[in-house]
Amino acid sequence: MPLSAYDAYDLTGRSAFITGAASGIGRASAVLLAEAGATVHCADRDETGLRRTYEVITSAGGSARTHPLDVTDRDGVRAAVRAAGEVDILVAVAGIMHTSSVLETEDDDLDRVLAVNFKGVLYACQEVARSMIARSTPGSLITMASGAVDSASAGLLCYSAAKAAVVQLTKTLATELGPHSIRVNAVAPGWIRTPMTDRHGAGQQQRAEATMARISPLGRVGEPEDVAHTVLHLASDASAFMTGQILRPNGGVAMPW
Repeated sequence: MPLSAYDAYDLTGRSAFITGAASGIGRASAVLLAEAGATVHCADRDETGLRRTYEVITSAGGSARTHPLDVTDRDGVRAAVRAAGEVDILVAVAGIMHTSSVLETEDDDLDRVLAVNFKGVLYACQEVARSMIARSTPGSLITMASGAVDSASAGLLCYSAAKAAVVQLTKTLATELGPHSIRVNAVAPGWIRTPMTDRHGAGQQQRAEATMARISPLGRVGEPEDVAHTVLHLASDASAFMTGQILRPNGGVAMPW
């Protein structure tokens, strides 16, 4: 029998592991999944931000746990996932930004961004998927790509390359894990107002947002909650027949085939 709209998005009794949960998209996703009924395991290396996310969730009556974590540490990721127990949903959000021209990019720059933005996602997916397979439990893995995979931007080689690798990881995993009833999808946001996009001075930030708003058919930049609702859709039974897909909450800035 078809699920009702309410039941399709109800995550009661499920457990979600979310990296990058101390702020921005990670925090908004953790808050919304908790509101939908999930127990959320919030992981981040920013322990102050992590505590704030925990407080937001629990003060609203939600269930949350915190896991201080550097996603580039494979052993640390393994330990955190095991501590979380039976995880049904992974949301791999943790990421960093680096800006340099191709000709000025150093090995250390590229290695650092790939370690967080690609390897950190890979490690989390591997550990959660292994647990799901061992328990013969269906689940949903959600990776965080970027609108940068749809267009070239000067200065963003490291970031764009890592996010493109996340897209390929998502598609490959979807193919490999489908027989285990594990779905794998990516979210590729456009310009979202987060601490990452707020790395410049206030004046430059305002100009950048105004530019992005002008080229968006919706005439605005995004908020973390815009992306969180896409995450909720992919985490829930509403997307039960969706895997290997890249969803783009981007205000219409990019419209690929």
